[in-house]
Amino acid sequence: MDSREERGLQIANSRRLRQNRSGQWLVPSQSGFGDYSVNLENIEQPVCTCPDFEIRNKPCKHIYAVAYFVVRERNQDGSTTVTQSVTVTTRKTYPQNWTAYNAAQTNEQDKFQELLRDLCAGIPEPHIQRRGRPSISLADAIFAAAFKVYSGFSGRRFMCDLRESHKRGLISRVPHYNSIFNYLEDDGLTPILFDLIRQSSLPLAEVEVDFAVDSSGFSTSRFTRWYDHKYGKMMEKADWVKAHIMCGVRTNIITAIEIGEKASNDSPFLPKLVKTTAESFTISEVSADKAYSGVKNIQTVAALGAKPFIPFRKDATVKPGGLWEKLFYYFKFRSDDFLLHYHKRSNVESTFSMMKRKFGDSLRSKTDTAMTNETLCKVLCHNLVVLIHEMHELGVEPIFWAETGIVGQS
Repeated sequence: MDSREERGLQIANSRRLRQNRSGQWLVPSQSGFGDYSVNLENIEQPVCTCPDFEIRNKPCKHIYAVAYFVVRERNQDGSTTVTQSVTVTTRKTYPQNWTAYNAAQTNEQDKFQELLRDLCAGIPEPHIQRRGRPSISLADAIFAAAFKVYSGFSGRRFMCDLRESHKRGLISRVPHYNSIFNYLEDDGLTPILFDLIRQSSLPLAEVEVDFAVDSSGFSTSRFTRWYDHKYGKMMEKADWVKAHIMCGVRTNIITAIEIGEKASNDSPFLPKLVKTTAESFTISEVSADKAYSGVKNIQTVAALGAKPFIPFRKDATVKPGGLWEKLFYYFKFRSDDFLLHYHKRSNVESTFSMMKRKFGDSLRSKTDTAMTNETLCKVLCHNLVVLIHEMHELGVEPIFWAETGIVGQS
């Protein structure tokens, strides 16, 4: 239920709605000045005389108020009887480019491996002198770890796909499945994966200007157990890894990620996410929920030339002067315009939903380092899948490592 529906319900419950002789409904203005006329002759396209409807040509709060009012009739005993059904259609539909979608889906796995190979090709190899058998290259190690996360198979079952990648010339050697687990245990892989995620988002730098921030958890197979004296028994709860991300609202590409403690607050992570994104993207808007409301976060976004759309908490008060006061009054008195921008925040929830449906919402790793690296691999896989779709949808040609620099050092 959006804000107009909520206010329409409030009007229906608190104001007296009546019909005139021509059958139109008269709805009192919430500001207290006069009535607005709602015409329901055409149920599919109701009409209201208020300025909001005239500007947007979409159902306003007065239309919703009438819709709620006419579907019920109060009996003397206080019960409610449905007498008429009025449906207000507001859902916006978006056309699907099925040709591009089908092409992306039917070629995804092949193209995913090619993009992953190109991305890993820019990783510099450390110069380490060791005795014995030569170790596998860092590029092949990361390719194997990320491709395993993409496949969703166990280490043993995944070997068939990895041998096929070797035949295609995408990796130089096929590692043992136990070696893949060892790679994820290496904390030296973590900064490299962070840089690969950033690098994988760069081909869409000209596409994304509006961004959204949120966090979500990935469950693990590790449990925390304790004895509850109140209930007199052992209790347990699964641990999880909490990921904080910033994504573009048009393509759902993830431009920055931070891994925090499972019970960590969301608000402190926003400045780092915004600054990391601003290194490669031009930011116009940033949307986030109330958990990120704070003076520092608003100032950080504004300092980068972007507009913050972060709703205020119920207990928020006006702080005279400065940006906080301006945004507070904008949020309070121009809420309709504010919500049109804030609605873009739903795209970050869609991003988490996409990633979890495709690559799972749980982690197989056991240690903290491996769980962090596995989470980063999921994000990297998501970005590459997004790029594949935009290659067919927007004609984007991903080129990695166009800028100079050393991976893992930023």
